[in-house]
Amino acid sequence: MTLQGKTIVITGASSGIGAETARLARFQGAHVIGLDRNDPMISLDVFVKIDMGDTASIDAAVAALPGRIDALVNAAGVSGMADKDLVARVNYLGLRHLTEALLPKLAKGGAVVNISSILGAEWPKRLDAHKALAATKTFAEGAAWLAKNPVPQETCYQFFKEALIVWTKKRGYEMFMQNDIRMNSVAPGPVFTPILGEFVQMLGEERVAADAANIKRPAIADEIAPPILFLCSDAARWVAGINLPVDGGIDALYV
Repeated sequence: MTLQGKTIVITGASSGIGAETARLARFQGAHVIGLDRNDPMISLDVFVKIDMGDTASIDAAVAALPGRIDALVNAAGVSGMADKDLVARVNYLGLRHLTEALLPKLAKGGAVVNISSILGAEWPKRLDAHKALAATKTFAEGAAWLAKNPVPQETCYQFFKEALIVWTKKRGYEMFMQNDIRMNSVAPGPVFTPILGEFVQMLGEERVAADAANIKRPAIADEIAPPILFLCSDAARWVAGINLPVDGGIDALYV
C-alpha cells in the first residue's frame, strides 16, 4: 500500500481519528489537507477552517480546495450528547453535502471513506427509513425529511450512523458505477479520543460496564487509521460500498 503523491482531504483532522489518519497519511507520502472547525494540533500540508453543520461554510471550503483530490476521509463528527439537530447536520447532512460537492474534484479511481460506528450495526431494522432519507438529494431536502420524521434525542447518534452506512452503500454503488469513485465506511468500536467520555455518558454506565466485560479495551486512534488509509489506496481499488468493522471483534460478538 502506498499513498505517495496522493492528495487526501480529511475532515476532523485536528484531533482523534482524523488527526491520526492525517499523521499516517503524511508519513506515507500523501499531501494532506485538513478540514476542521478547530485549529490543528498536528502538522498538515494545508488547513482549511470548516463548520460541517453549515452549508455556506462547506461550500467556501470546497472552493478553497484544489481541482484534483485523490481521496476524502469524513472523520469529523459530534457525539450524541450534542443536540439532535446538530448531530444530524454534522454527522450526516453536512458530510453528505461535502462529499457531493467534492465529487467533481475527485480523480477517477479515487476514494471516499466515511467513519461510521459499531453503534450503527442495527441499520437493517430501520432500512426503509434510511433508504427514504438517502433518497433526498440535498441538505435542505434531508432536513425537511427529518422535520417530518423526527429522530429522538436519545437515539440520534445511532440513527445517523445507521443512516450513514446505508447512504454509503447505496450512493457508493452509484459513484463506483457512474464516476469510478469508491466510497466505503469504517465502523470503529470505542476509541480513546477526546469525546470518549461523552459516549460513556450517552450510553450509560450500566451498558458500558456490560460491554467492557466482552471486549479487550477501547481502541487507540492509530489502530483505526491504517484500515481507513488502506481504503484510500490503490490496493483497495476493487472495494466499494462496504462497511468495515474495525472494533476489536465486537461485531463478531453478536453473531
